Amino acid sequence: MFLINGLEQNTLAVNDRATQFGDGCFTTARVVNGRVQLLPAHIARLQSACQRLAIPFELWSTLSDEMMMLAQRLQNGVLKIILSRGAGGRGYSGSACQTPTRILSTSAAPAHYARWKAEGITLALSPVTLGRNPYLAGLKHLNRLEQVLIRSHLEQTTADEALVLDSDGWLTECCAANLFWRCGQDVFTPRLDQAGVDGIMRQFIIAQLARSAFRVVEVNAPLTAIADADEVLICNALMPLVPVQHYAEQQWSARELYQFLAPLCESPD
Repeated sequence: MFLINGLEQNTLAVNDRATQFGDGCFTTARVVNGRVQLLPAHIARLQSACQRLAIPFELWSTLSDEMMMLAQRLQNGVLKIILSRGAGGRGYSGSACQTPTRILSTSAAPAHYARWKAEGITLALSPVTLGRNPYLAGLKHLNRLEQVLIRSHLEQTTADEALVLDSDGWLTECCAANLFWRCGQDVFTPRLDQAGVDGIMRQFIIAQLARSAFRVVEVNAPLTAIADADEVLICNALMPLVPVQHYAEQQWSARELYQFLAPLCESPD
């Protein structure tokens, strides 16, 4: 179902900035037993994005209530929240937009994640690289054409997910997930200050590792870095954590980090 500005409907003004320019942000949350997992973190992500994009959204309590209400109806599945600058005006200027638009939608949980967790996944290197832009890096904004192209190329392979570099050749993320790899007790994840999305589950995992015997390091690393890894994982708020089994000639069977993190990620609240 869809909830747009508090009303159950599935139509949006054609001059909404979301459709005209991708002028907005979003987050996608996992719903388990009628509760939004990591709800405060999802609200904080949207608040940060709105601040950086100068979107004057203020109805945070209303949005939180709507998220909890839809989660109770859904029980288990996916809750997506989009905030756009709203409708009005013409051209790039958003000065005529006085009321941001909030869009909430629900859907079933992806069925393949259970198999991925049990079997591990295969990665393929994407030919599409992410443009470096510190003004937008880390944000889950509505401009997702890079990911659309990455997904399109991925679907031409037999791999489960894409390994994505930025335009300078640094490891960045996957098509719809963040990346971690372990070398001994050191756990590495790409820096995201120039490109990529700083995912909710990525943030949660970094916080858990900071309190553990593992040492987490955010790095600029080349593709060859994972060749020396003992273990590779990907994550997002819905998976929430999946081990990588294969990439090119590499194969990983170790599950030390996965076994430590998986129970924490499954019940993060």
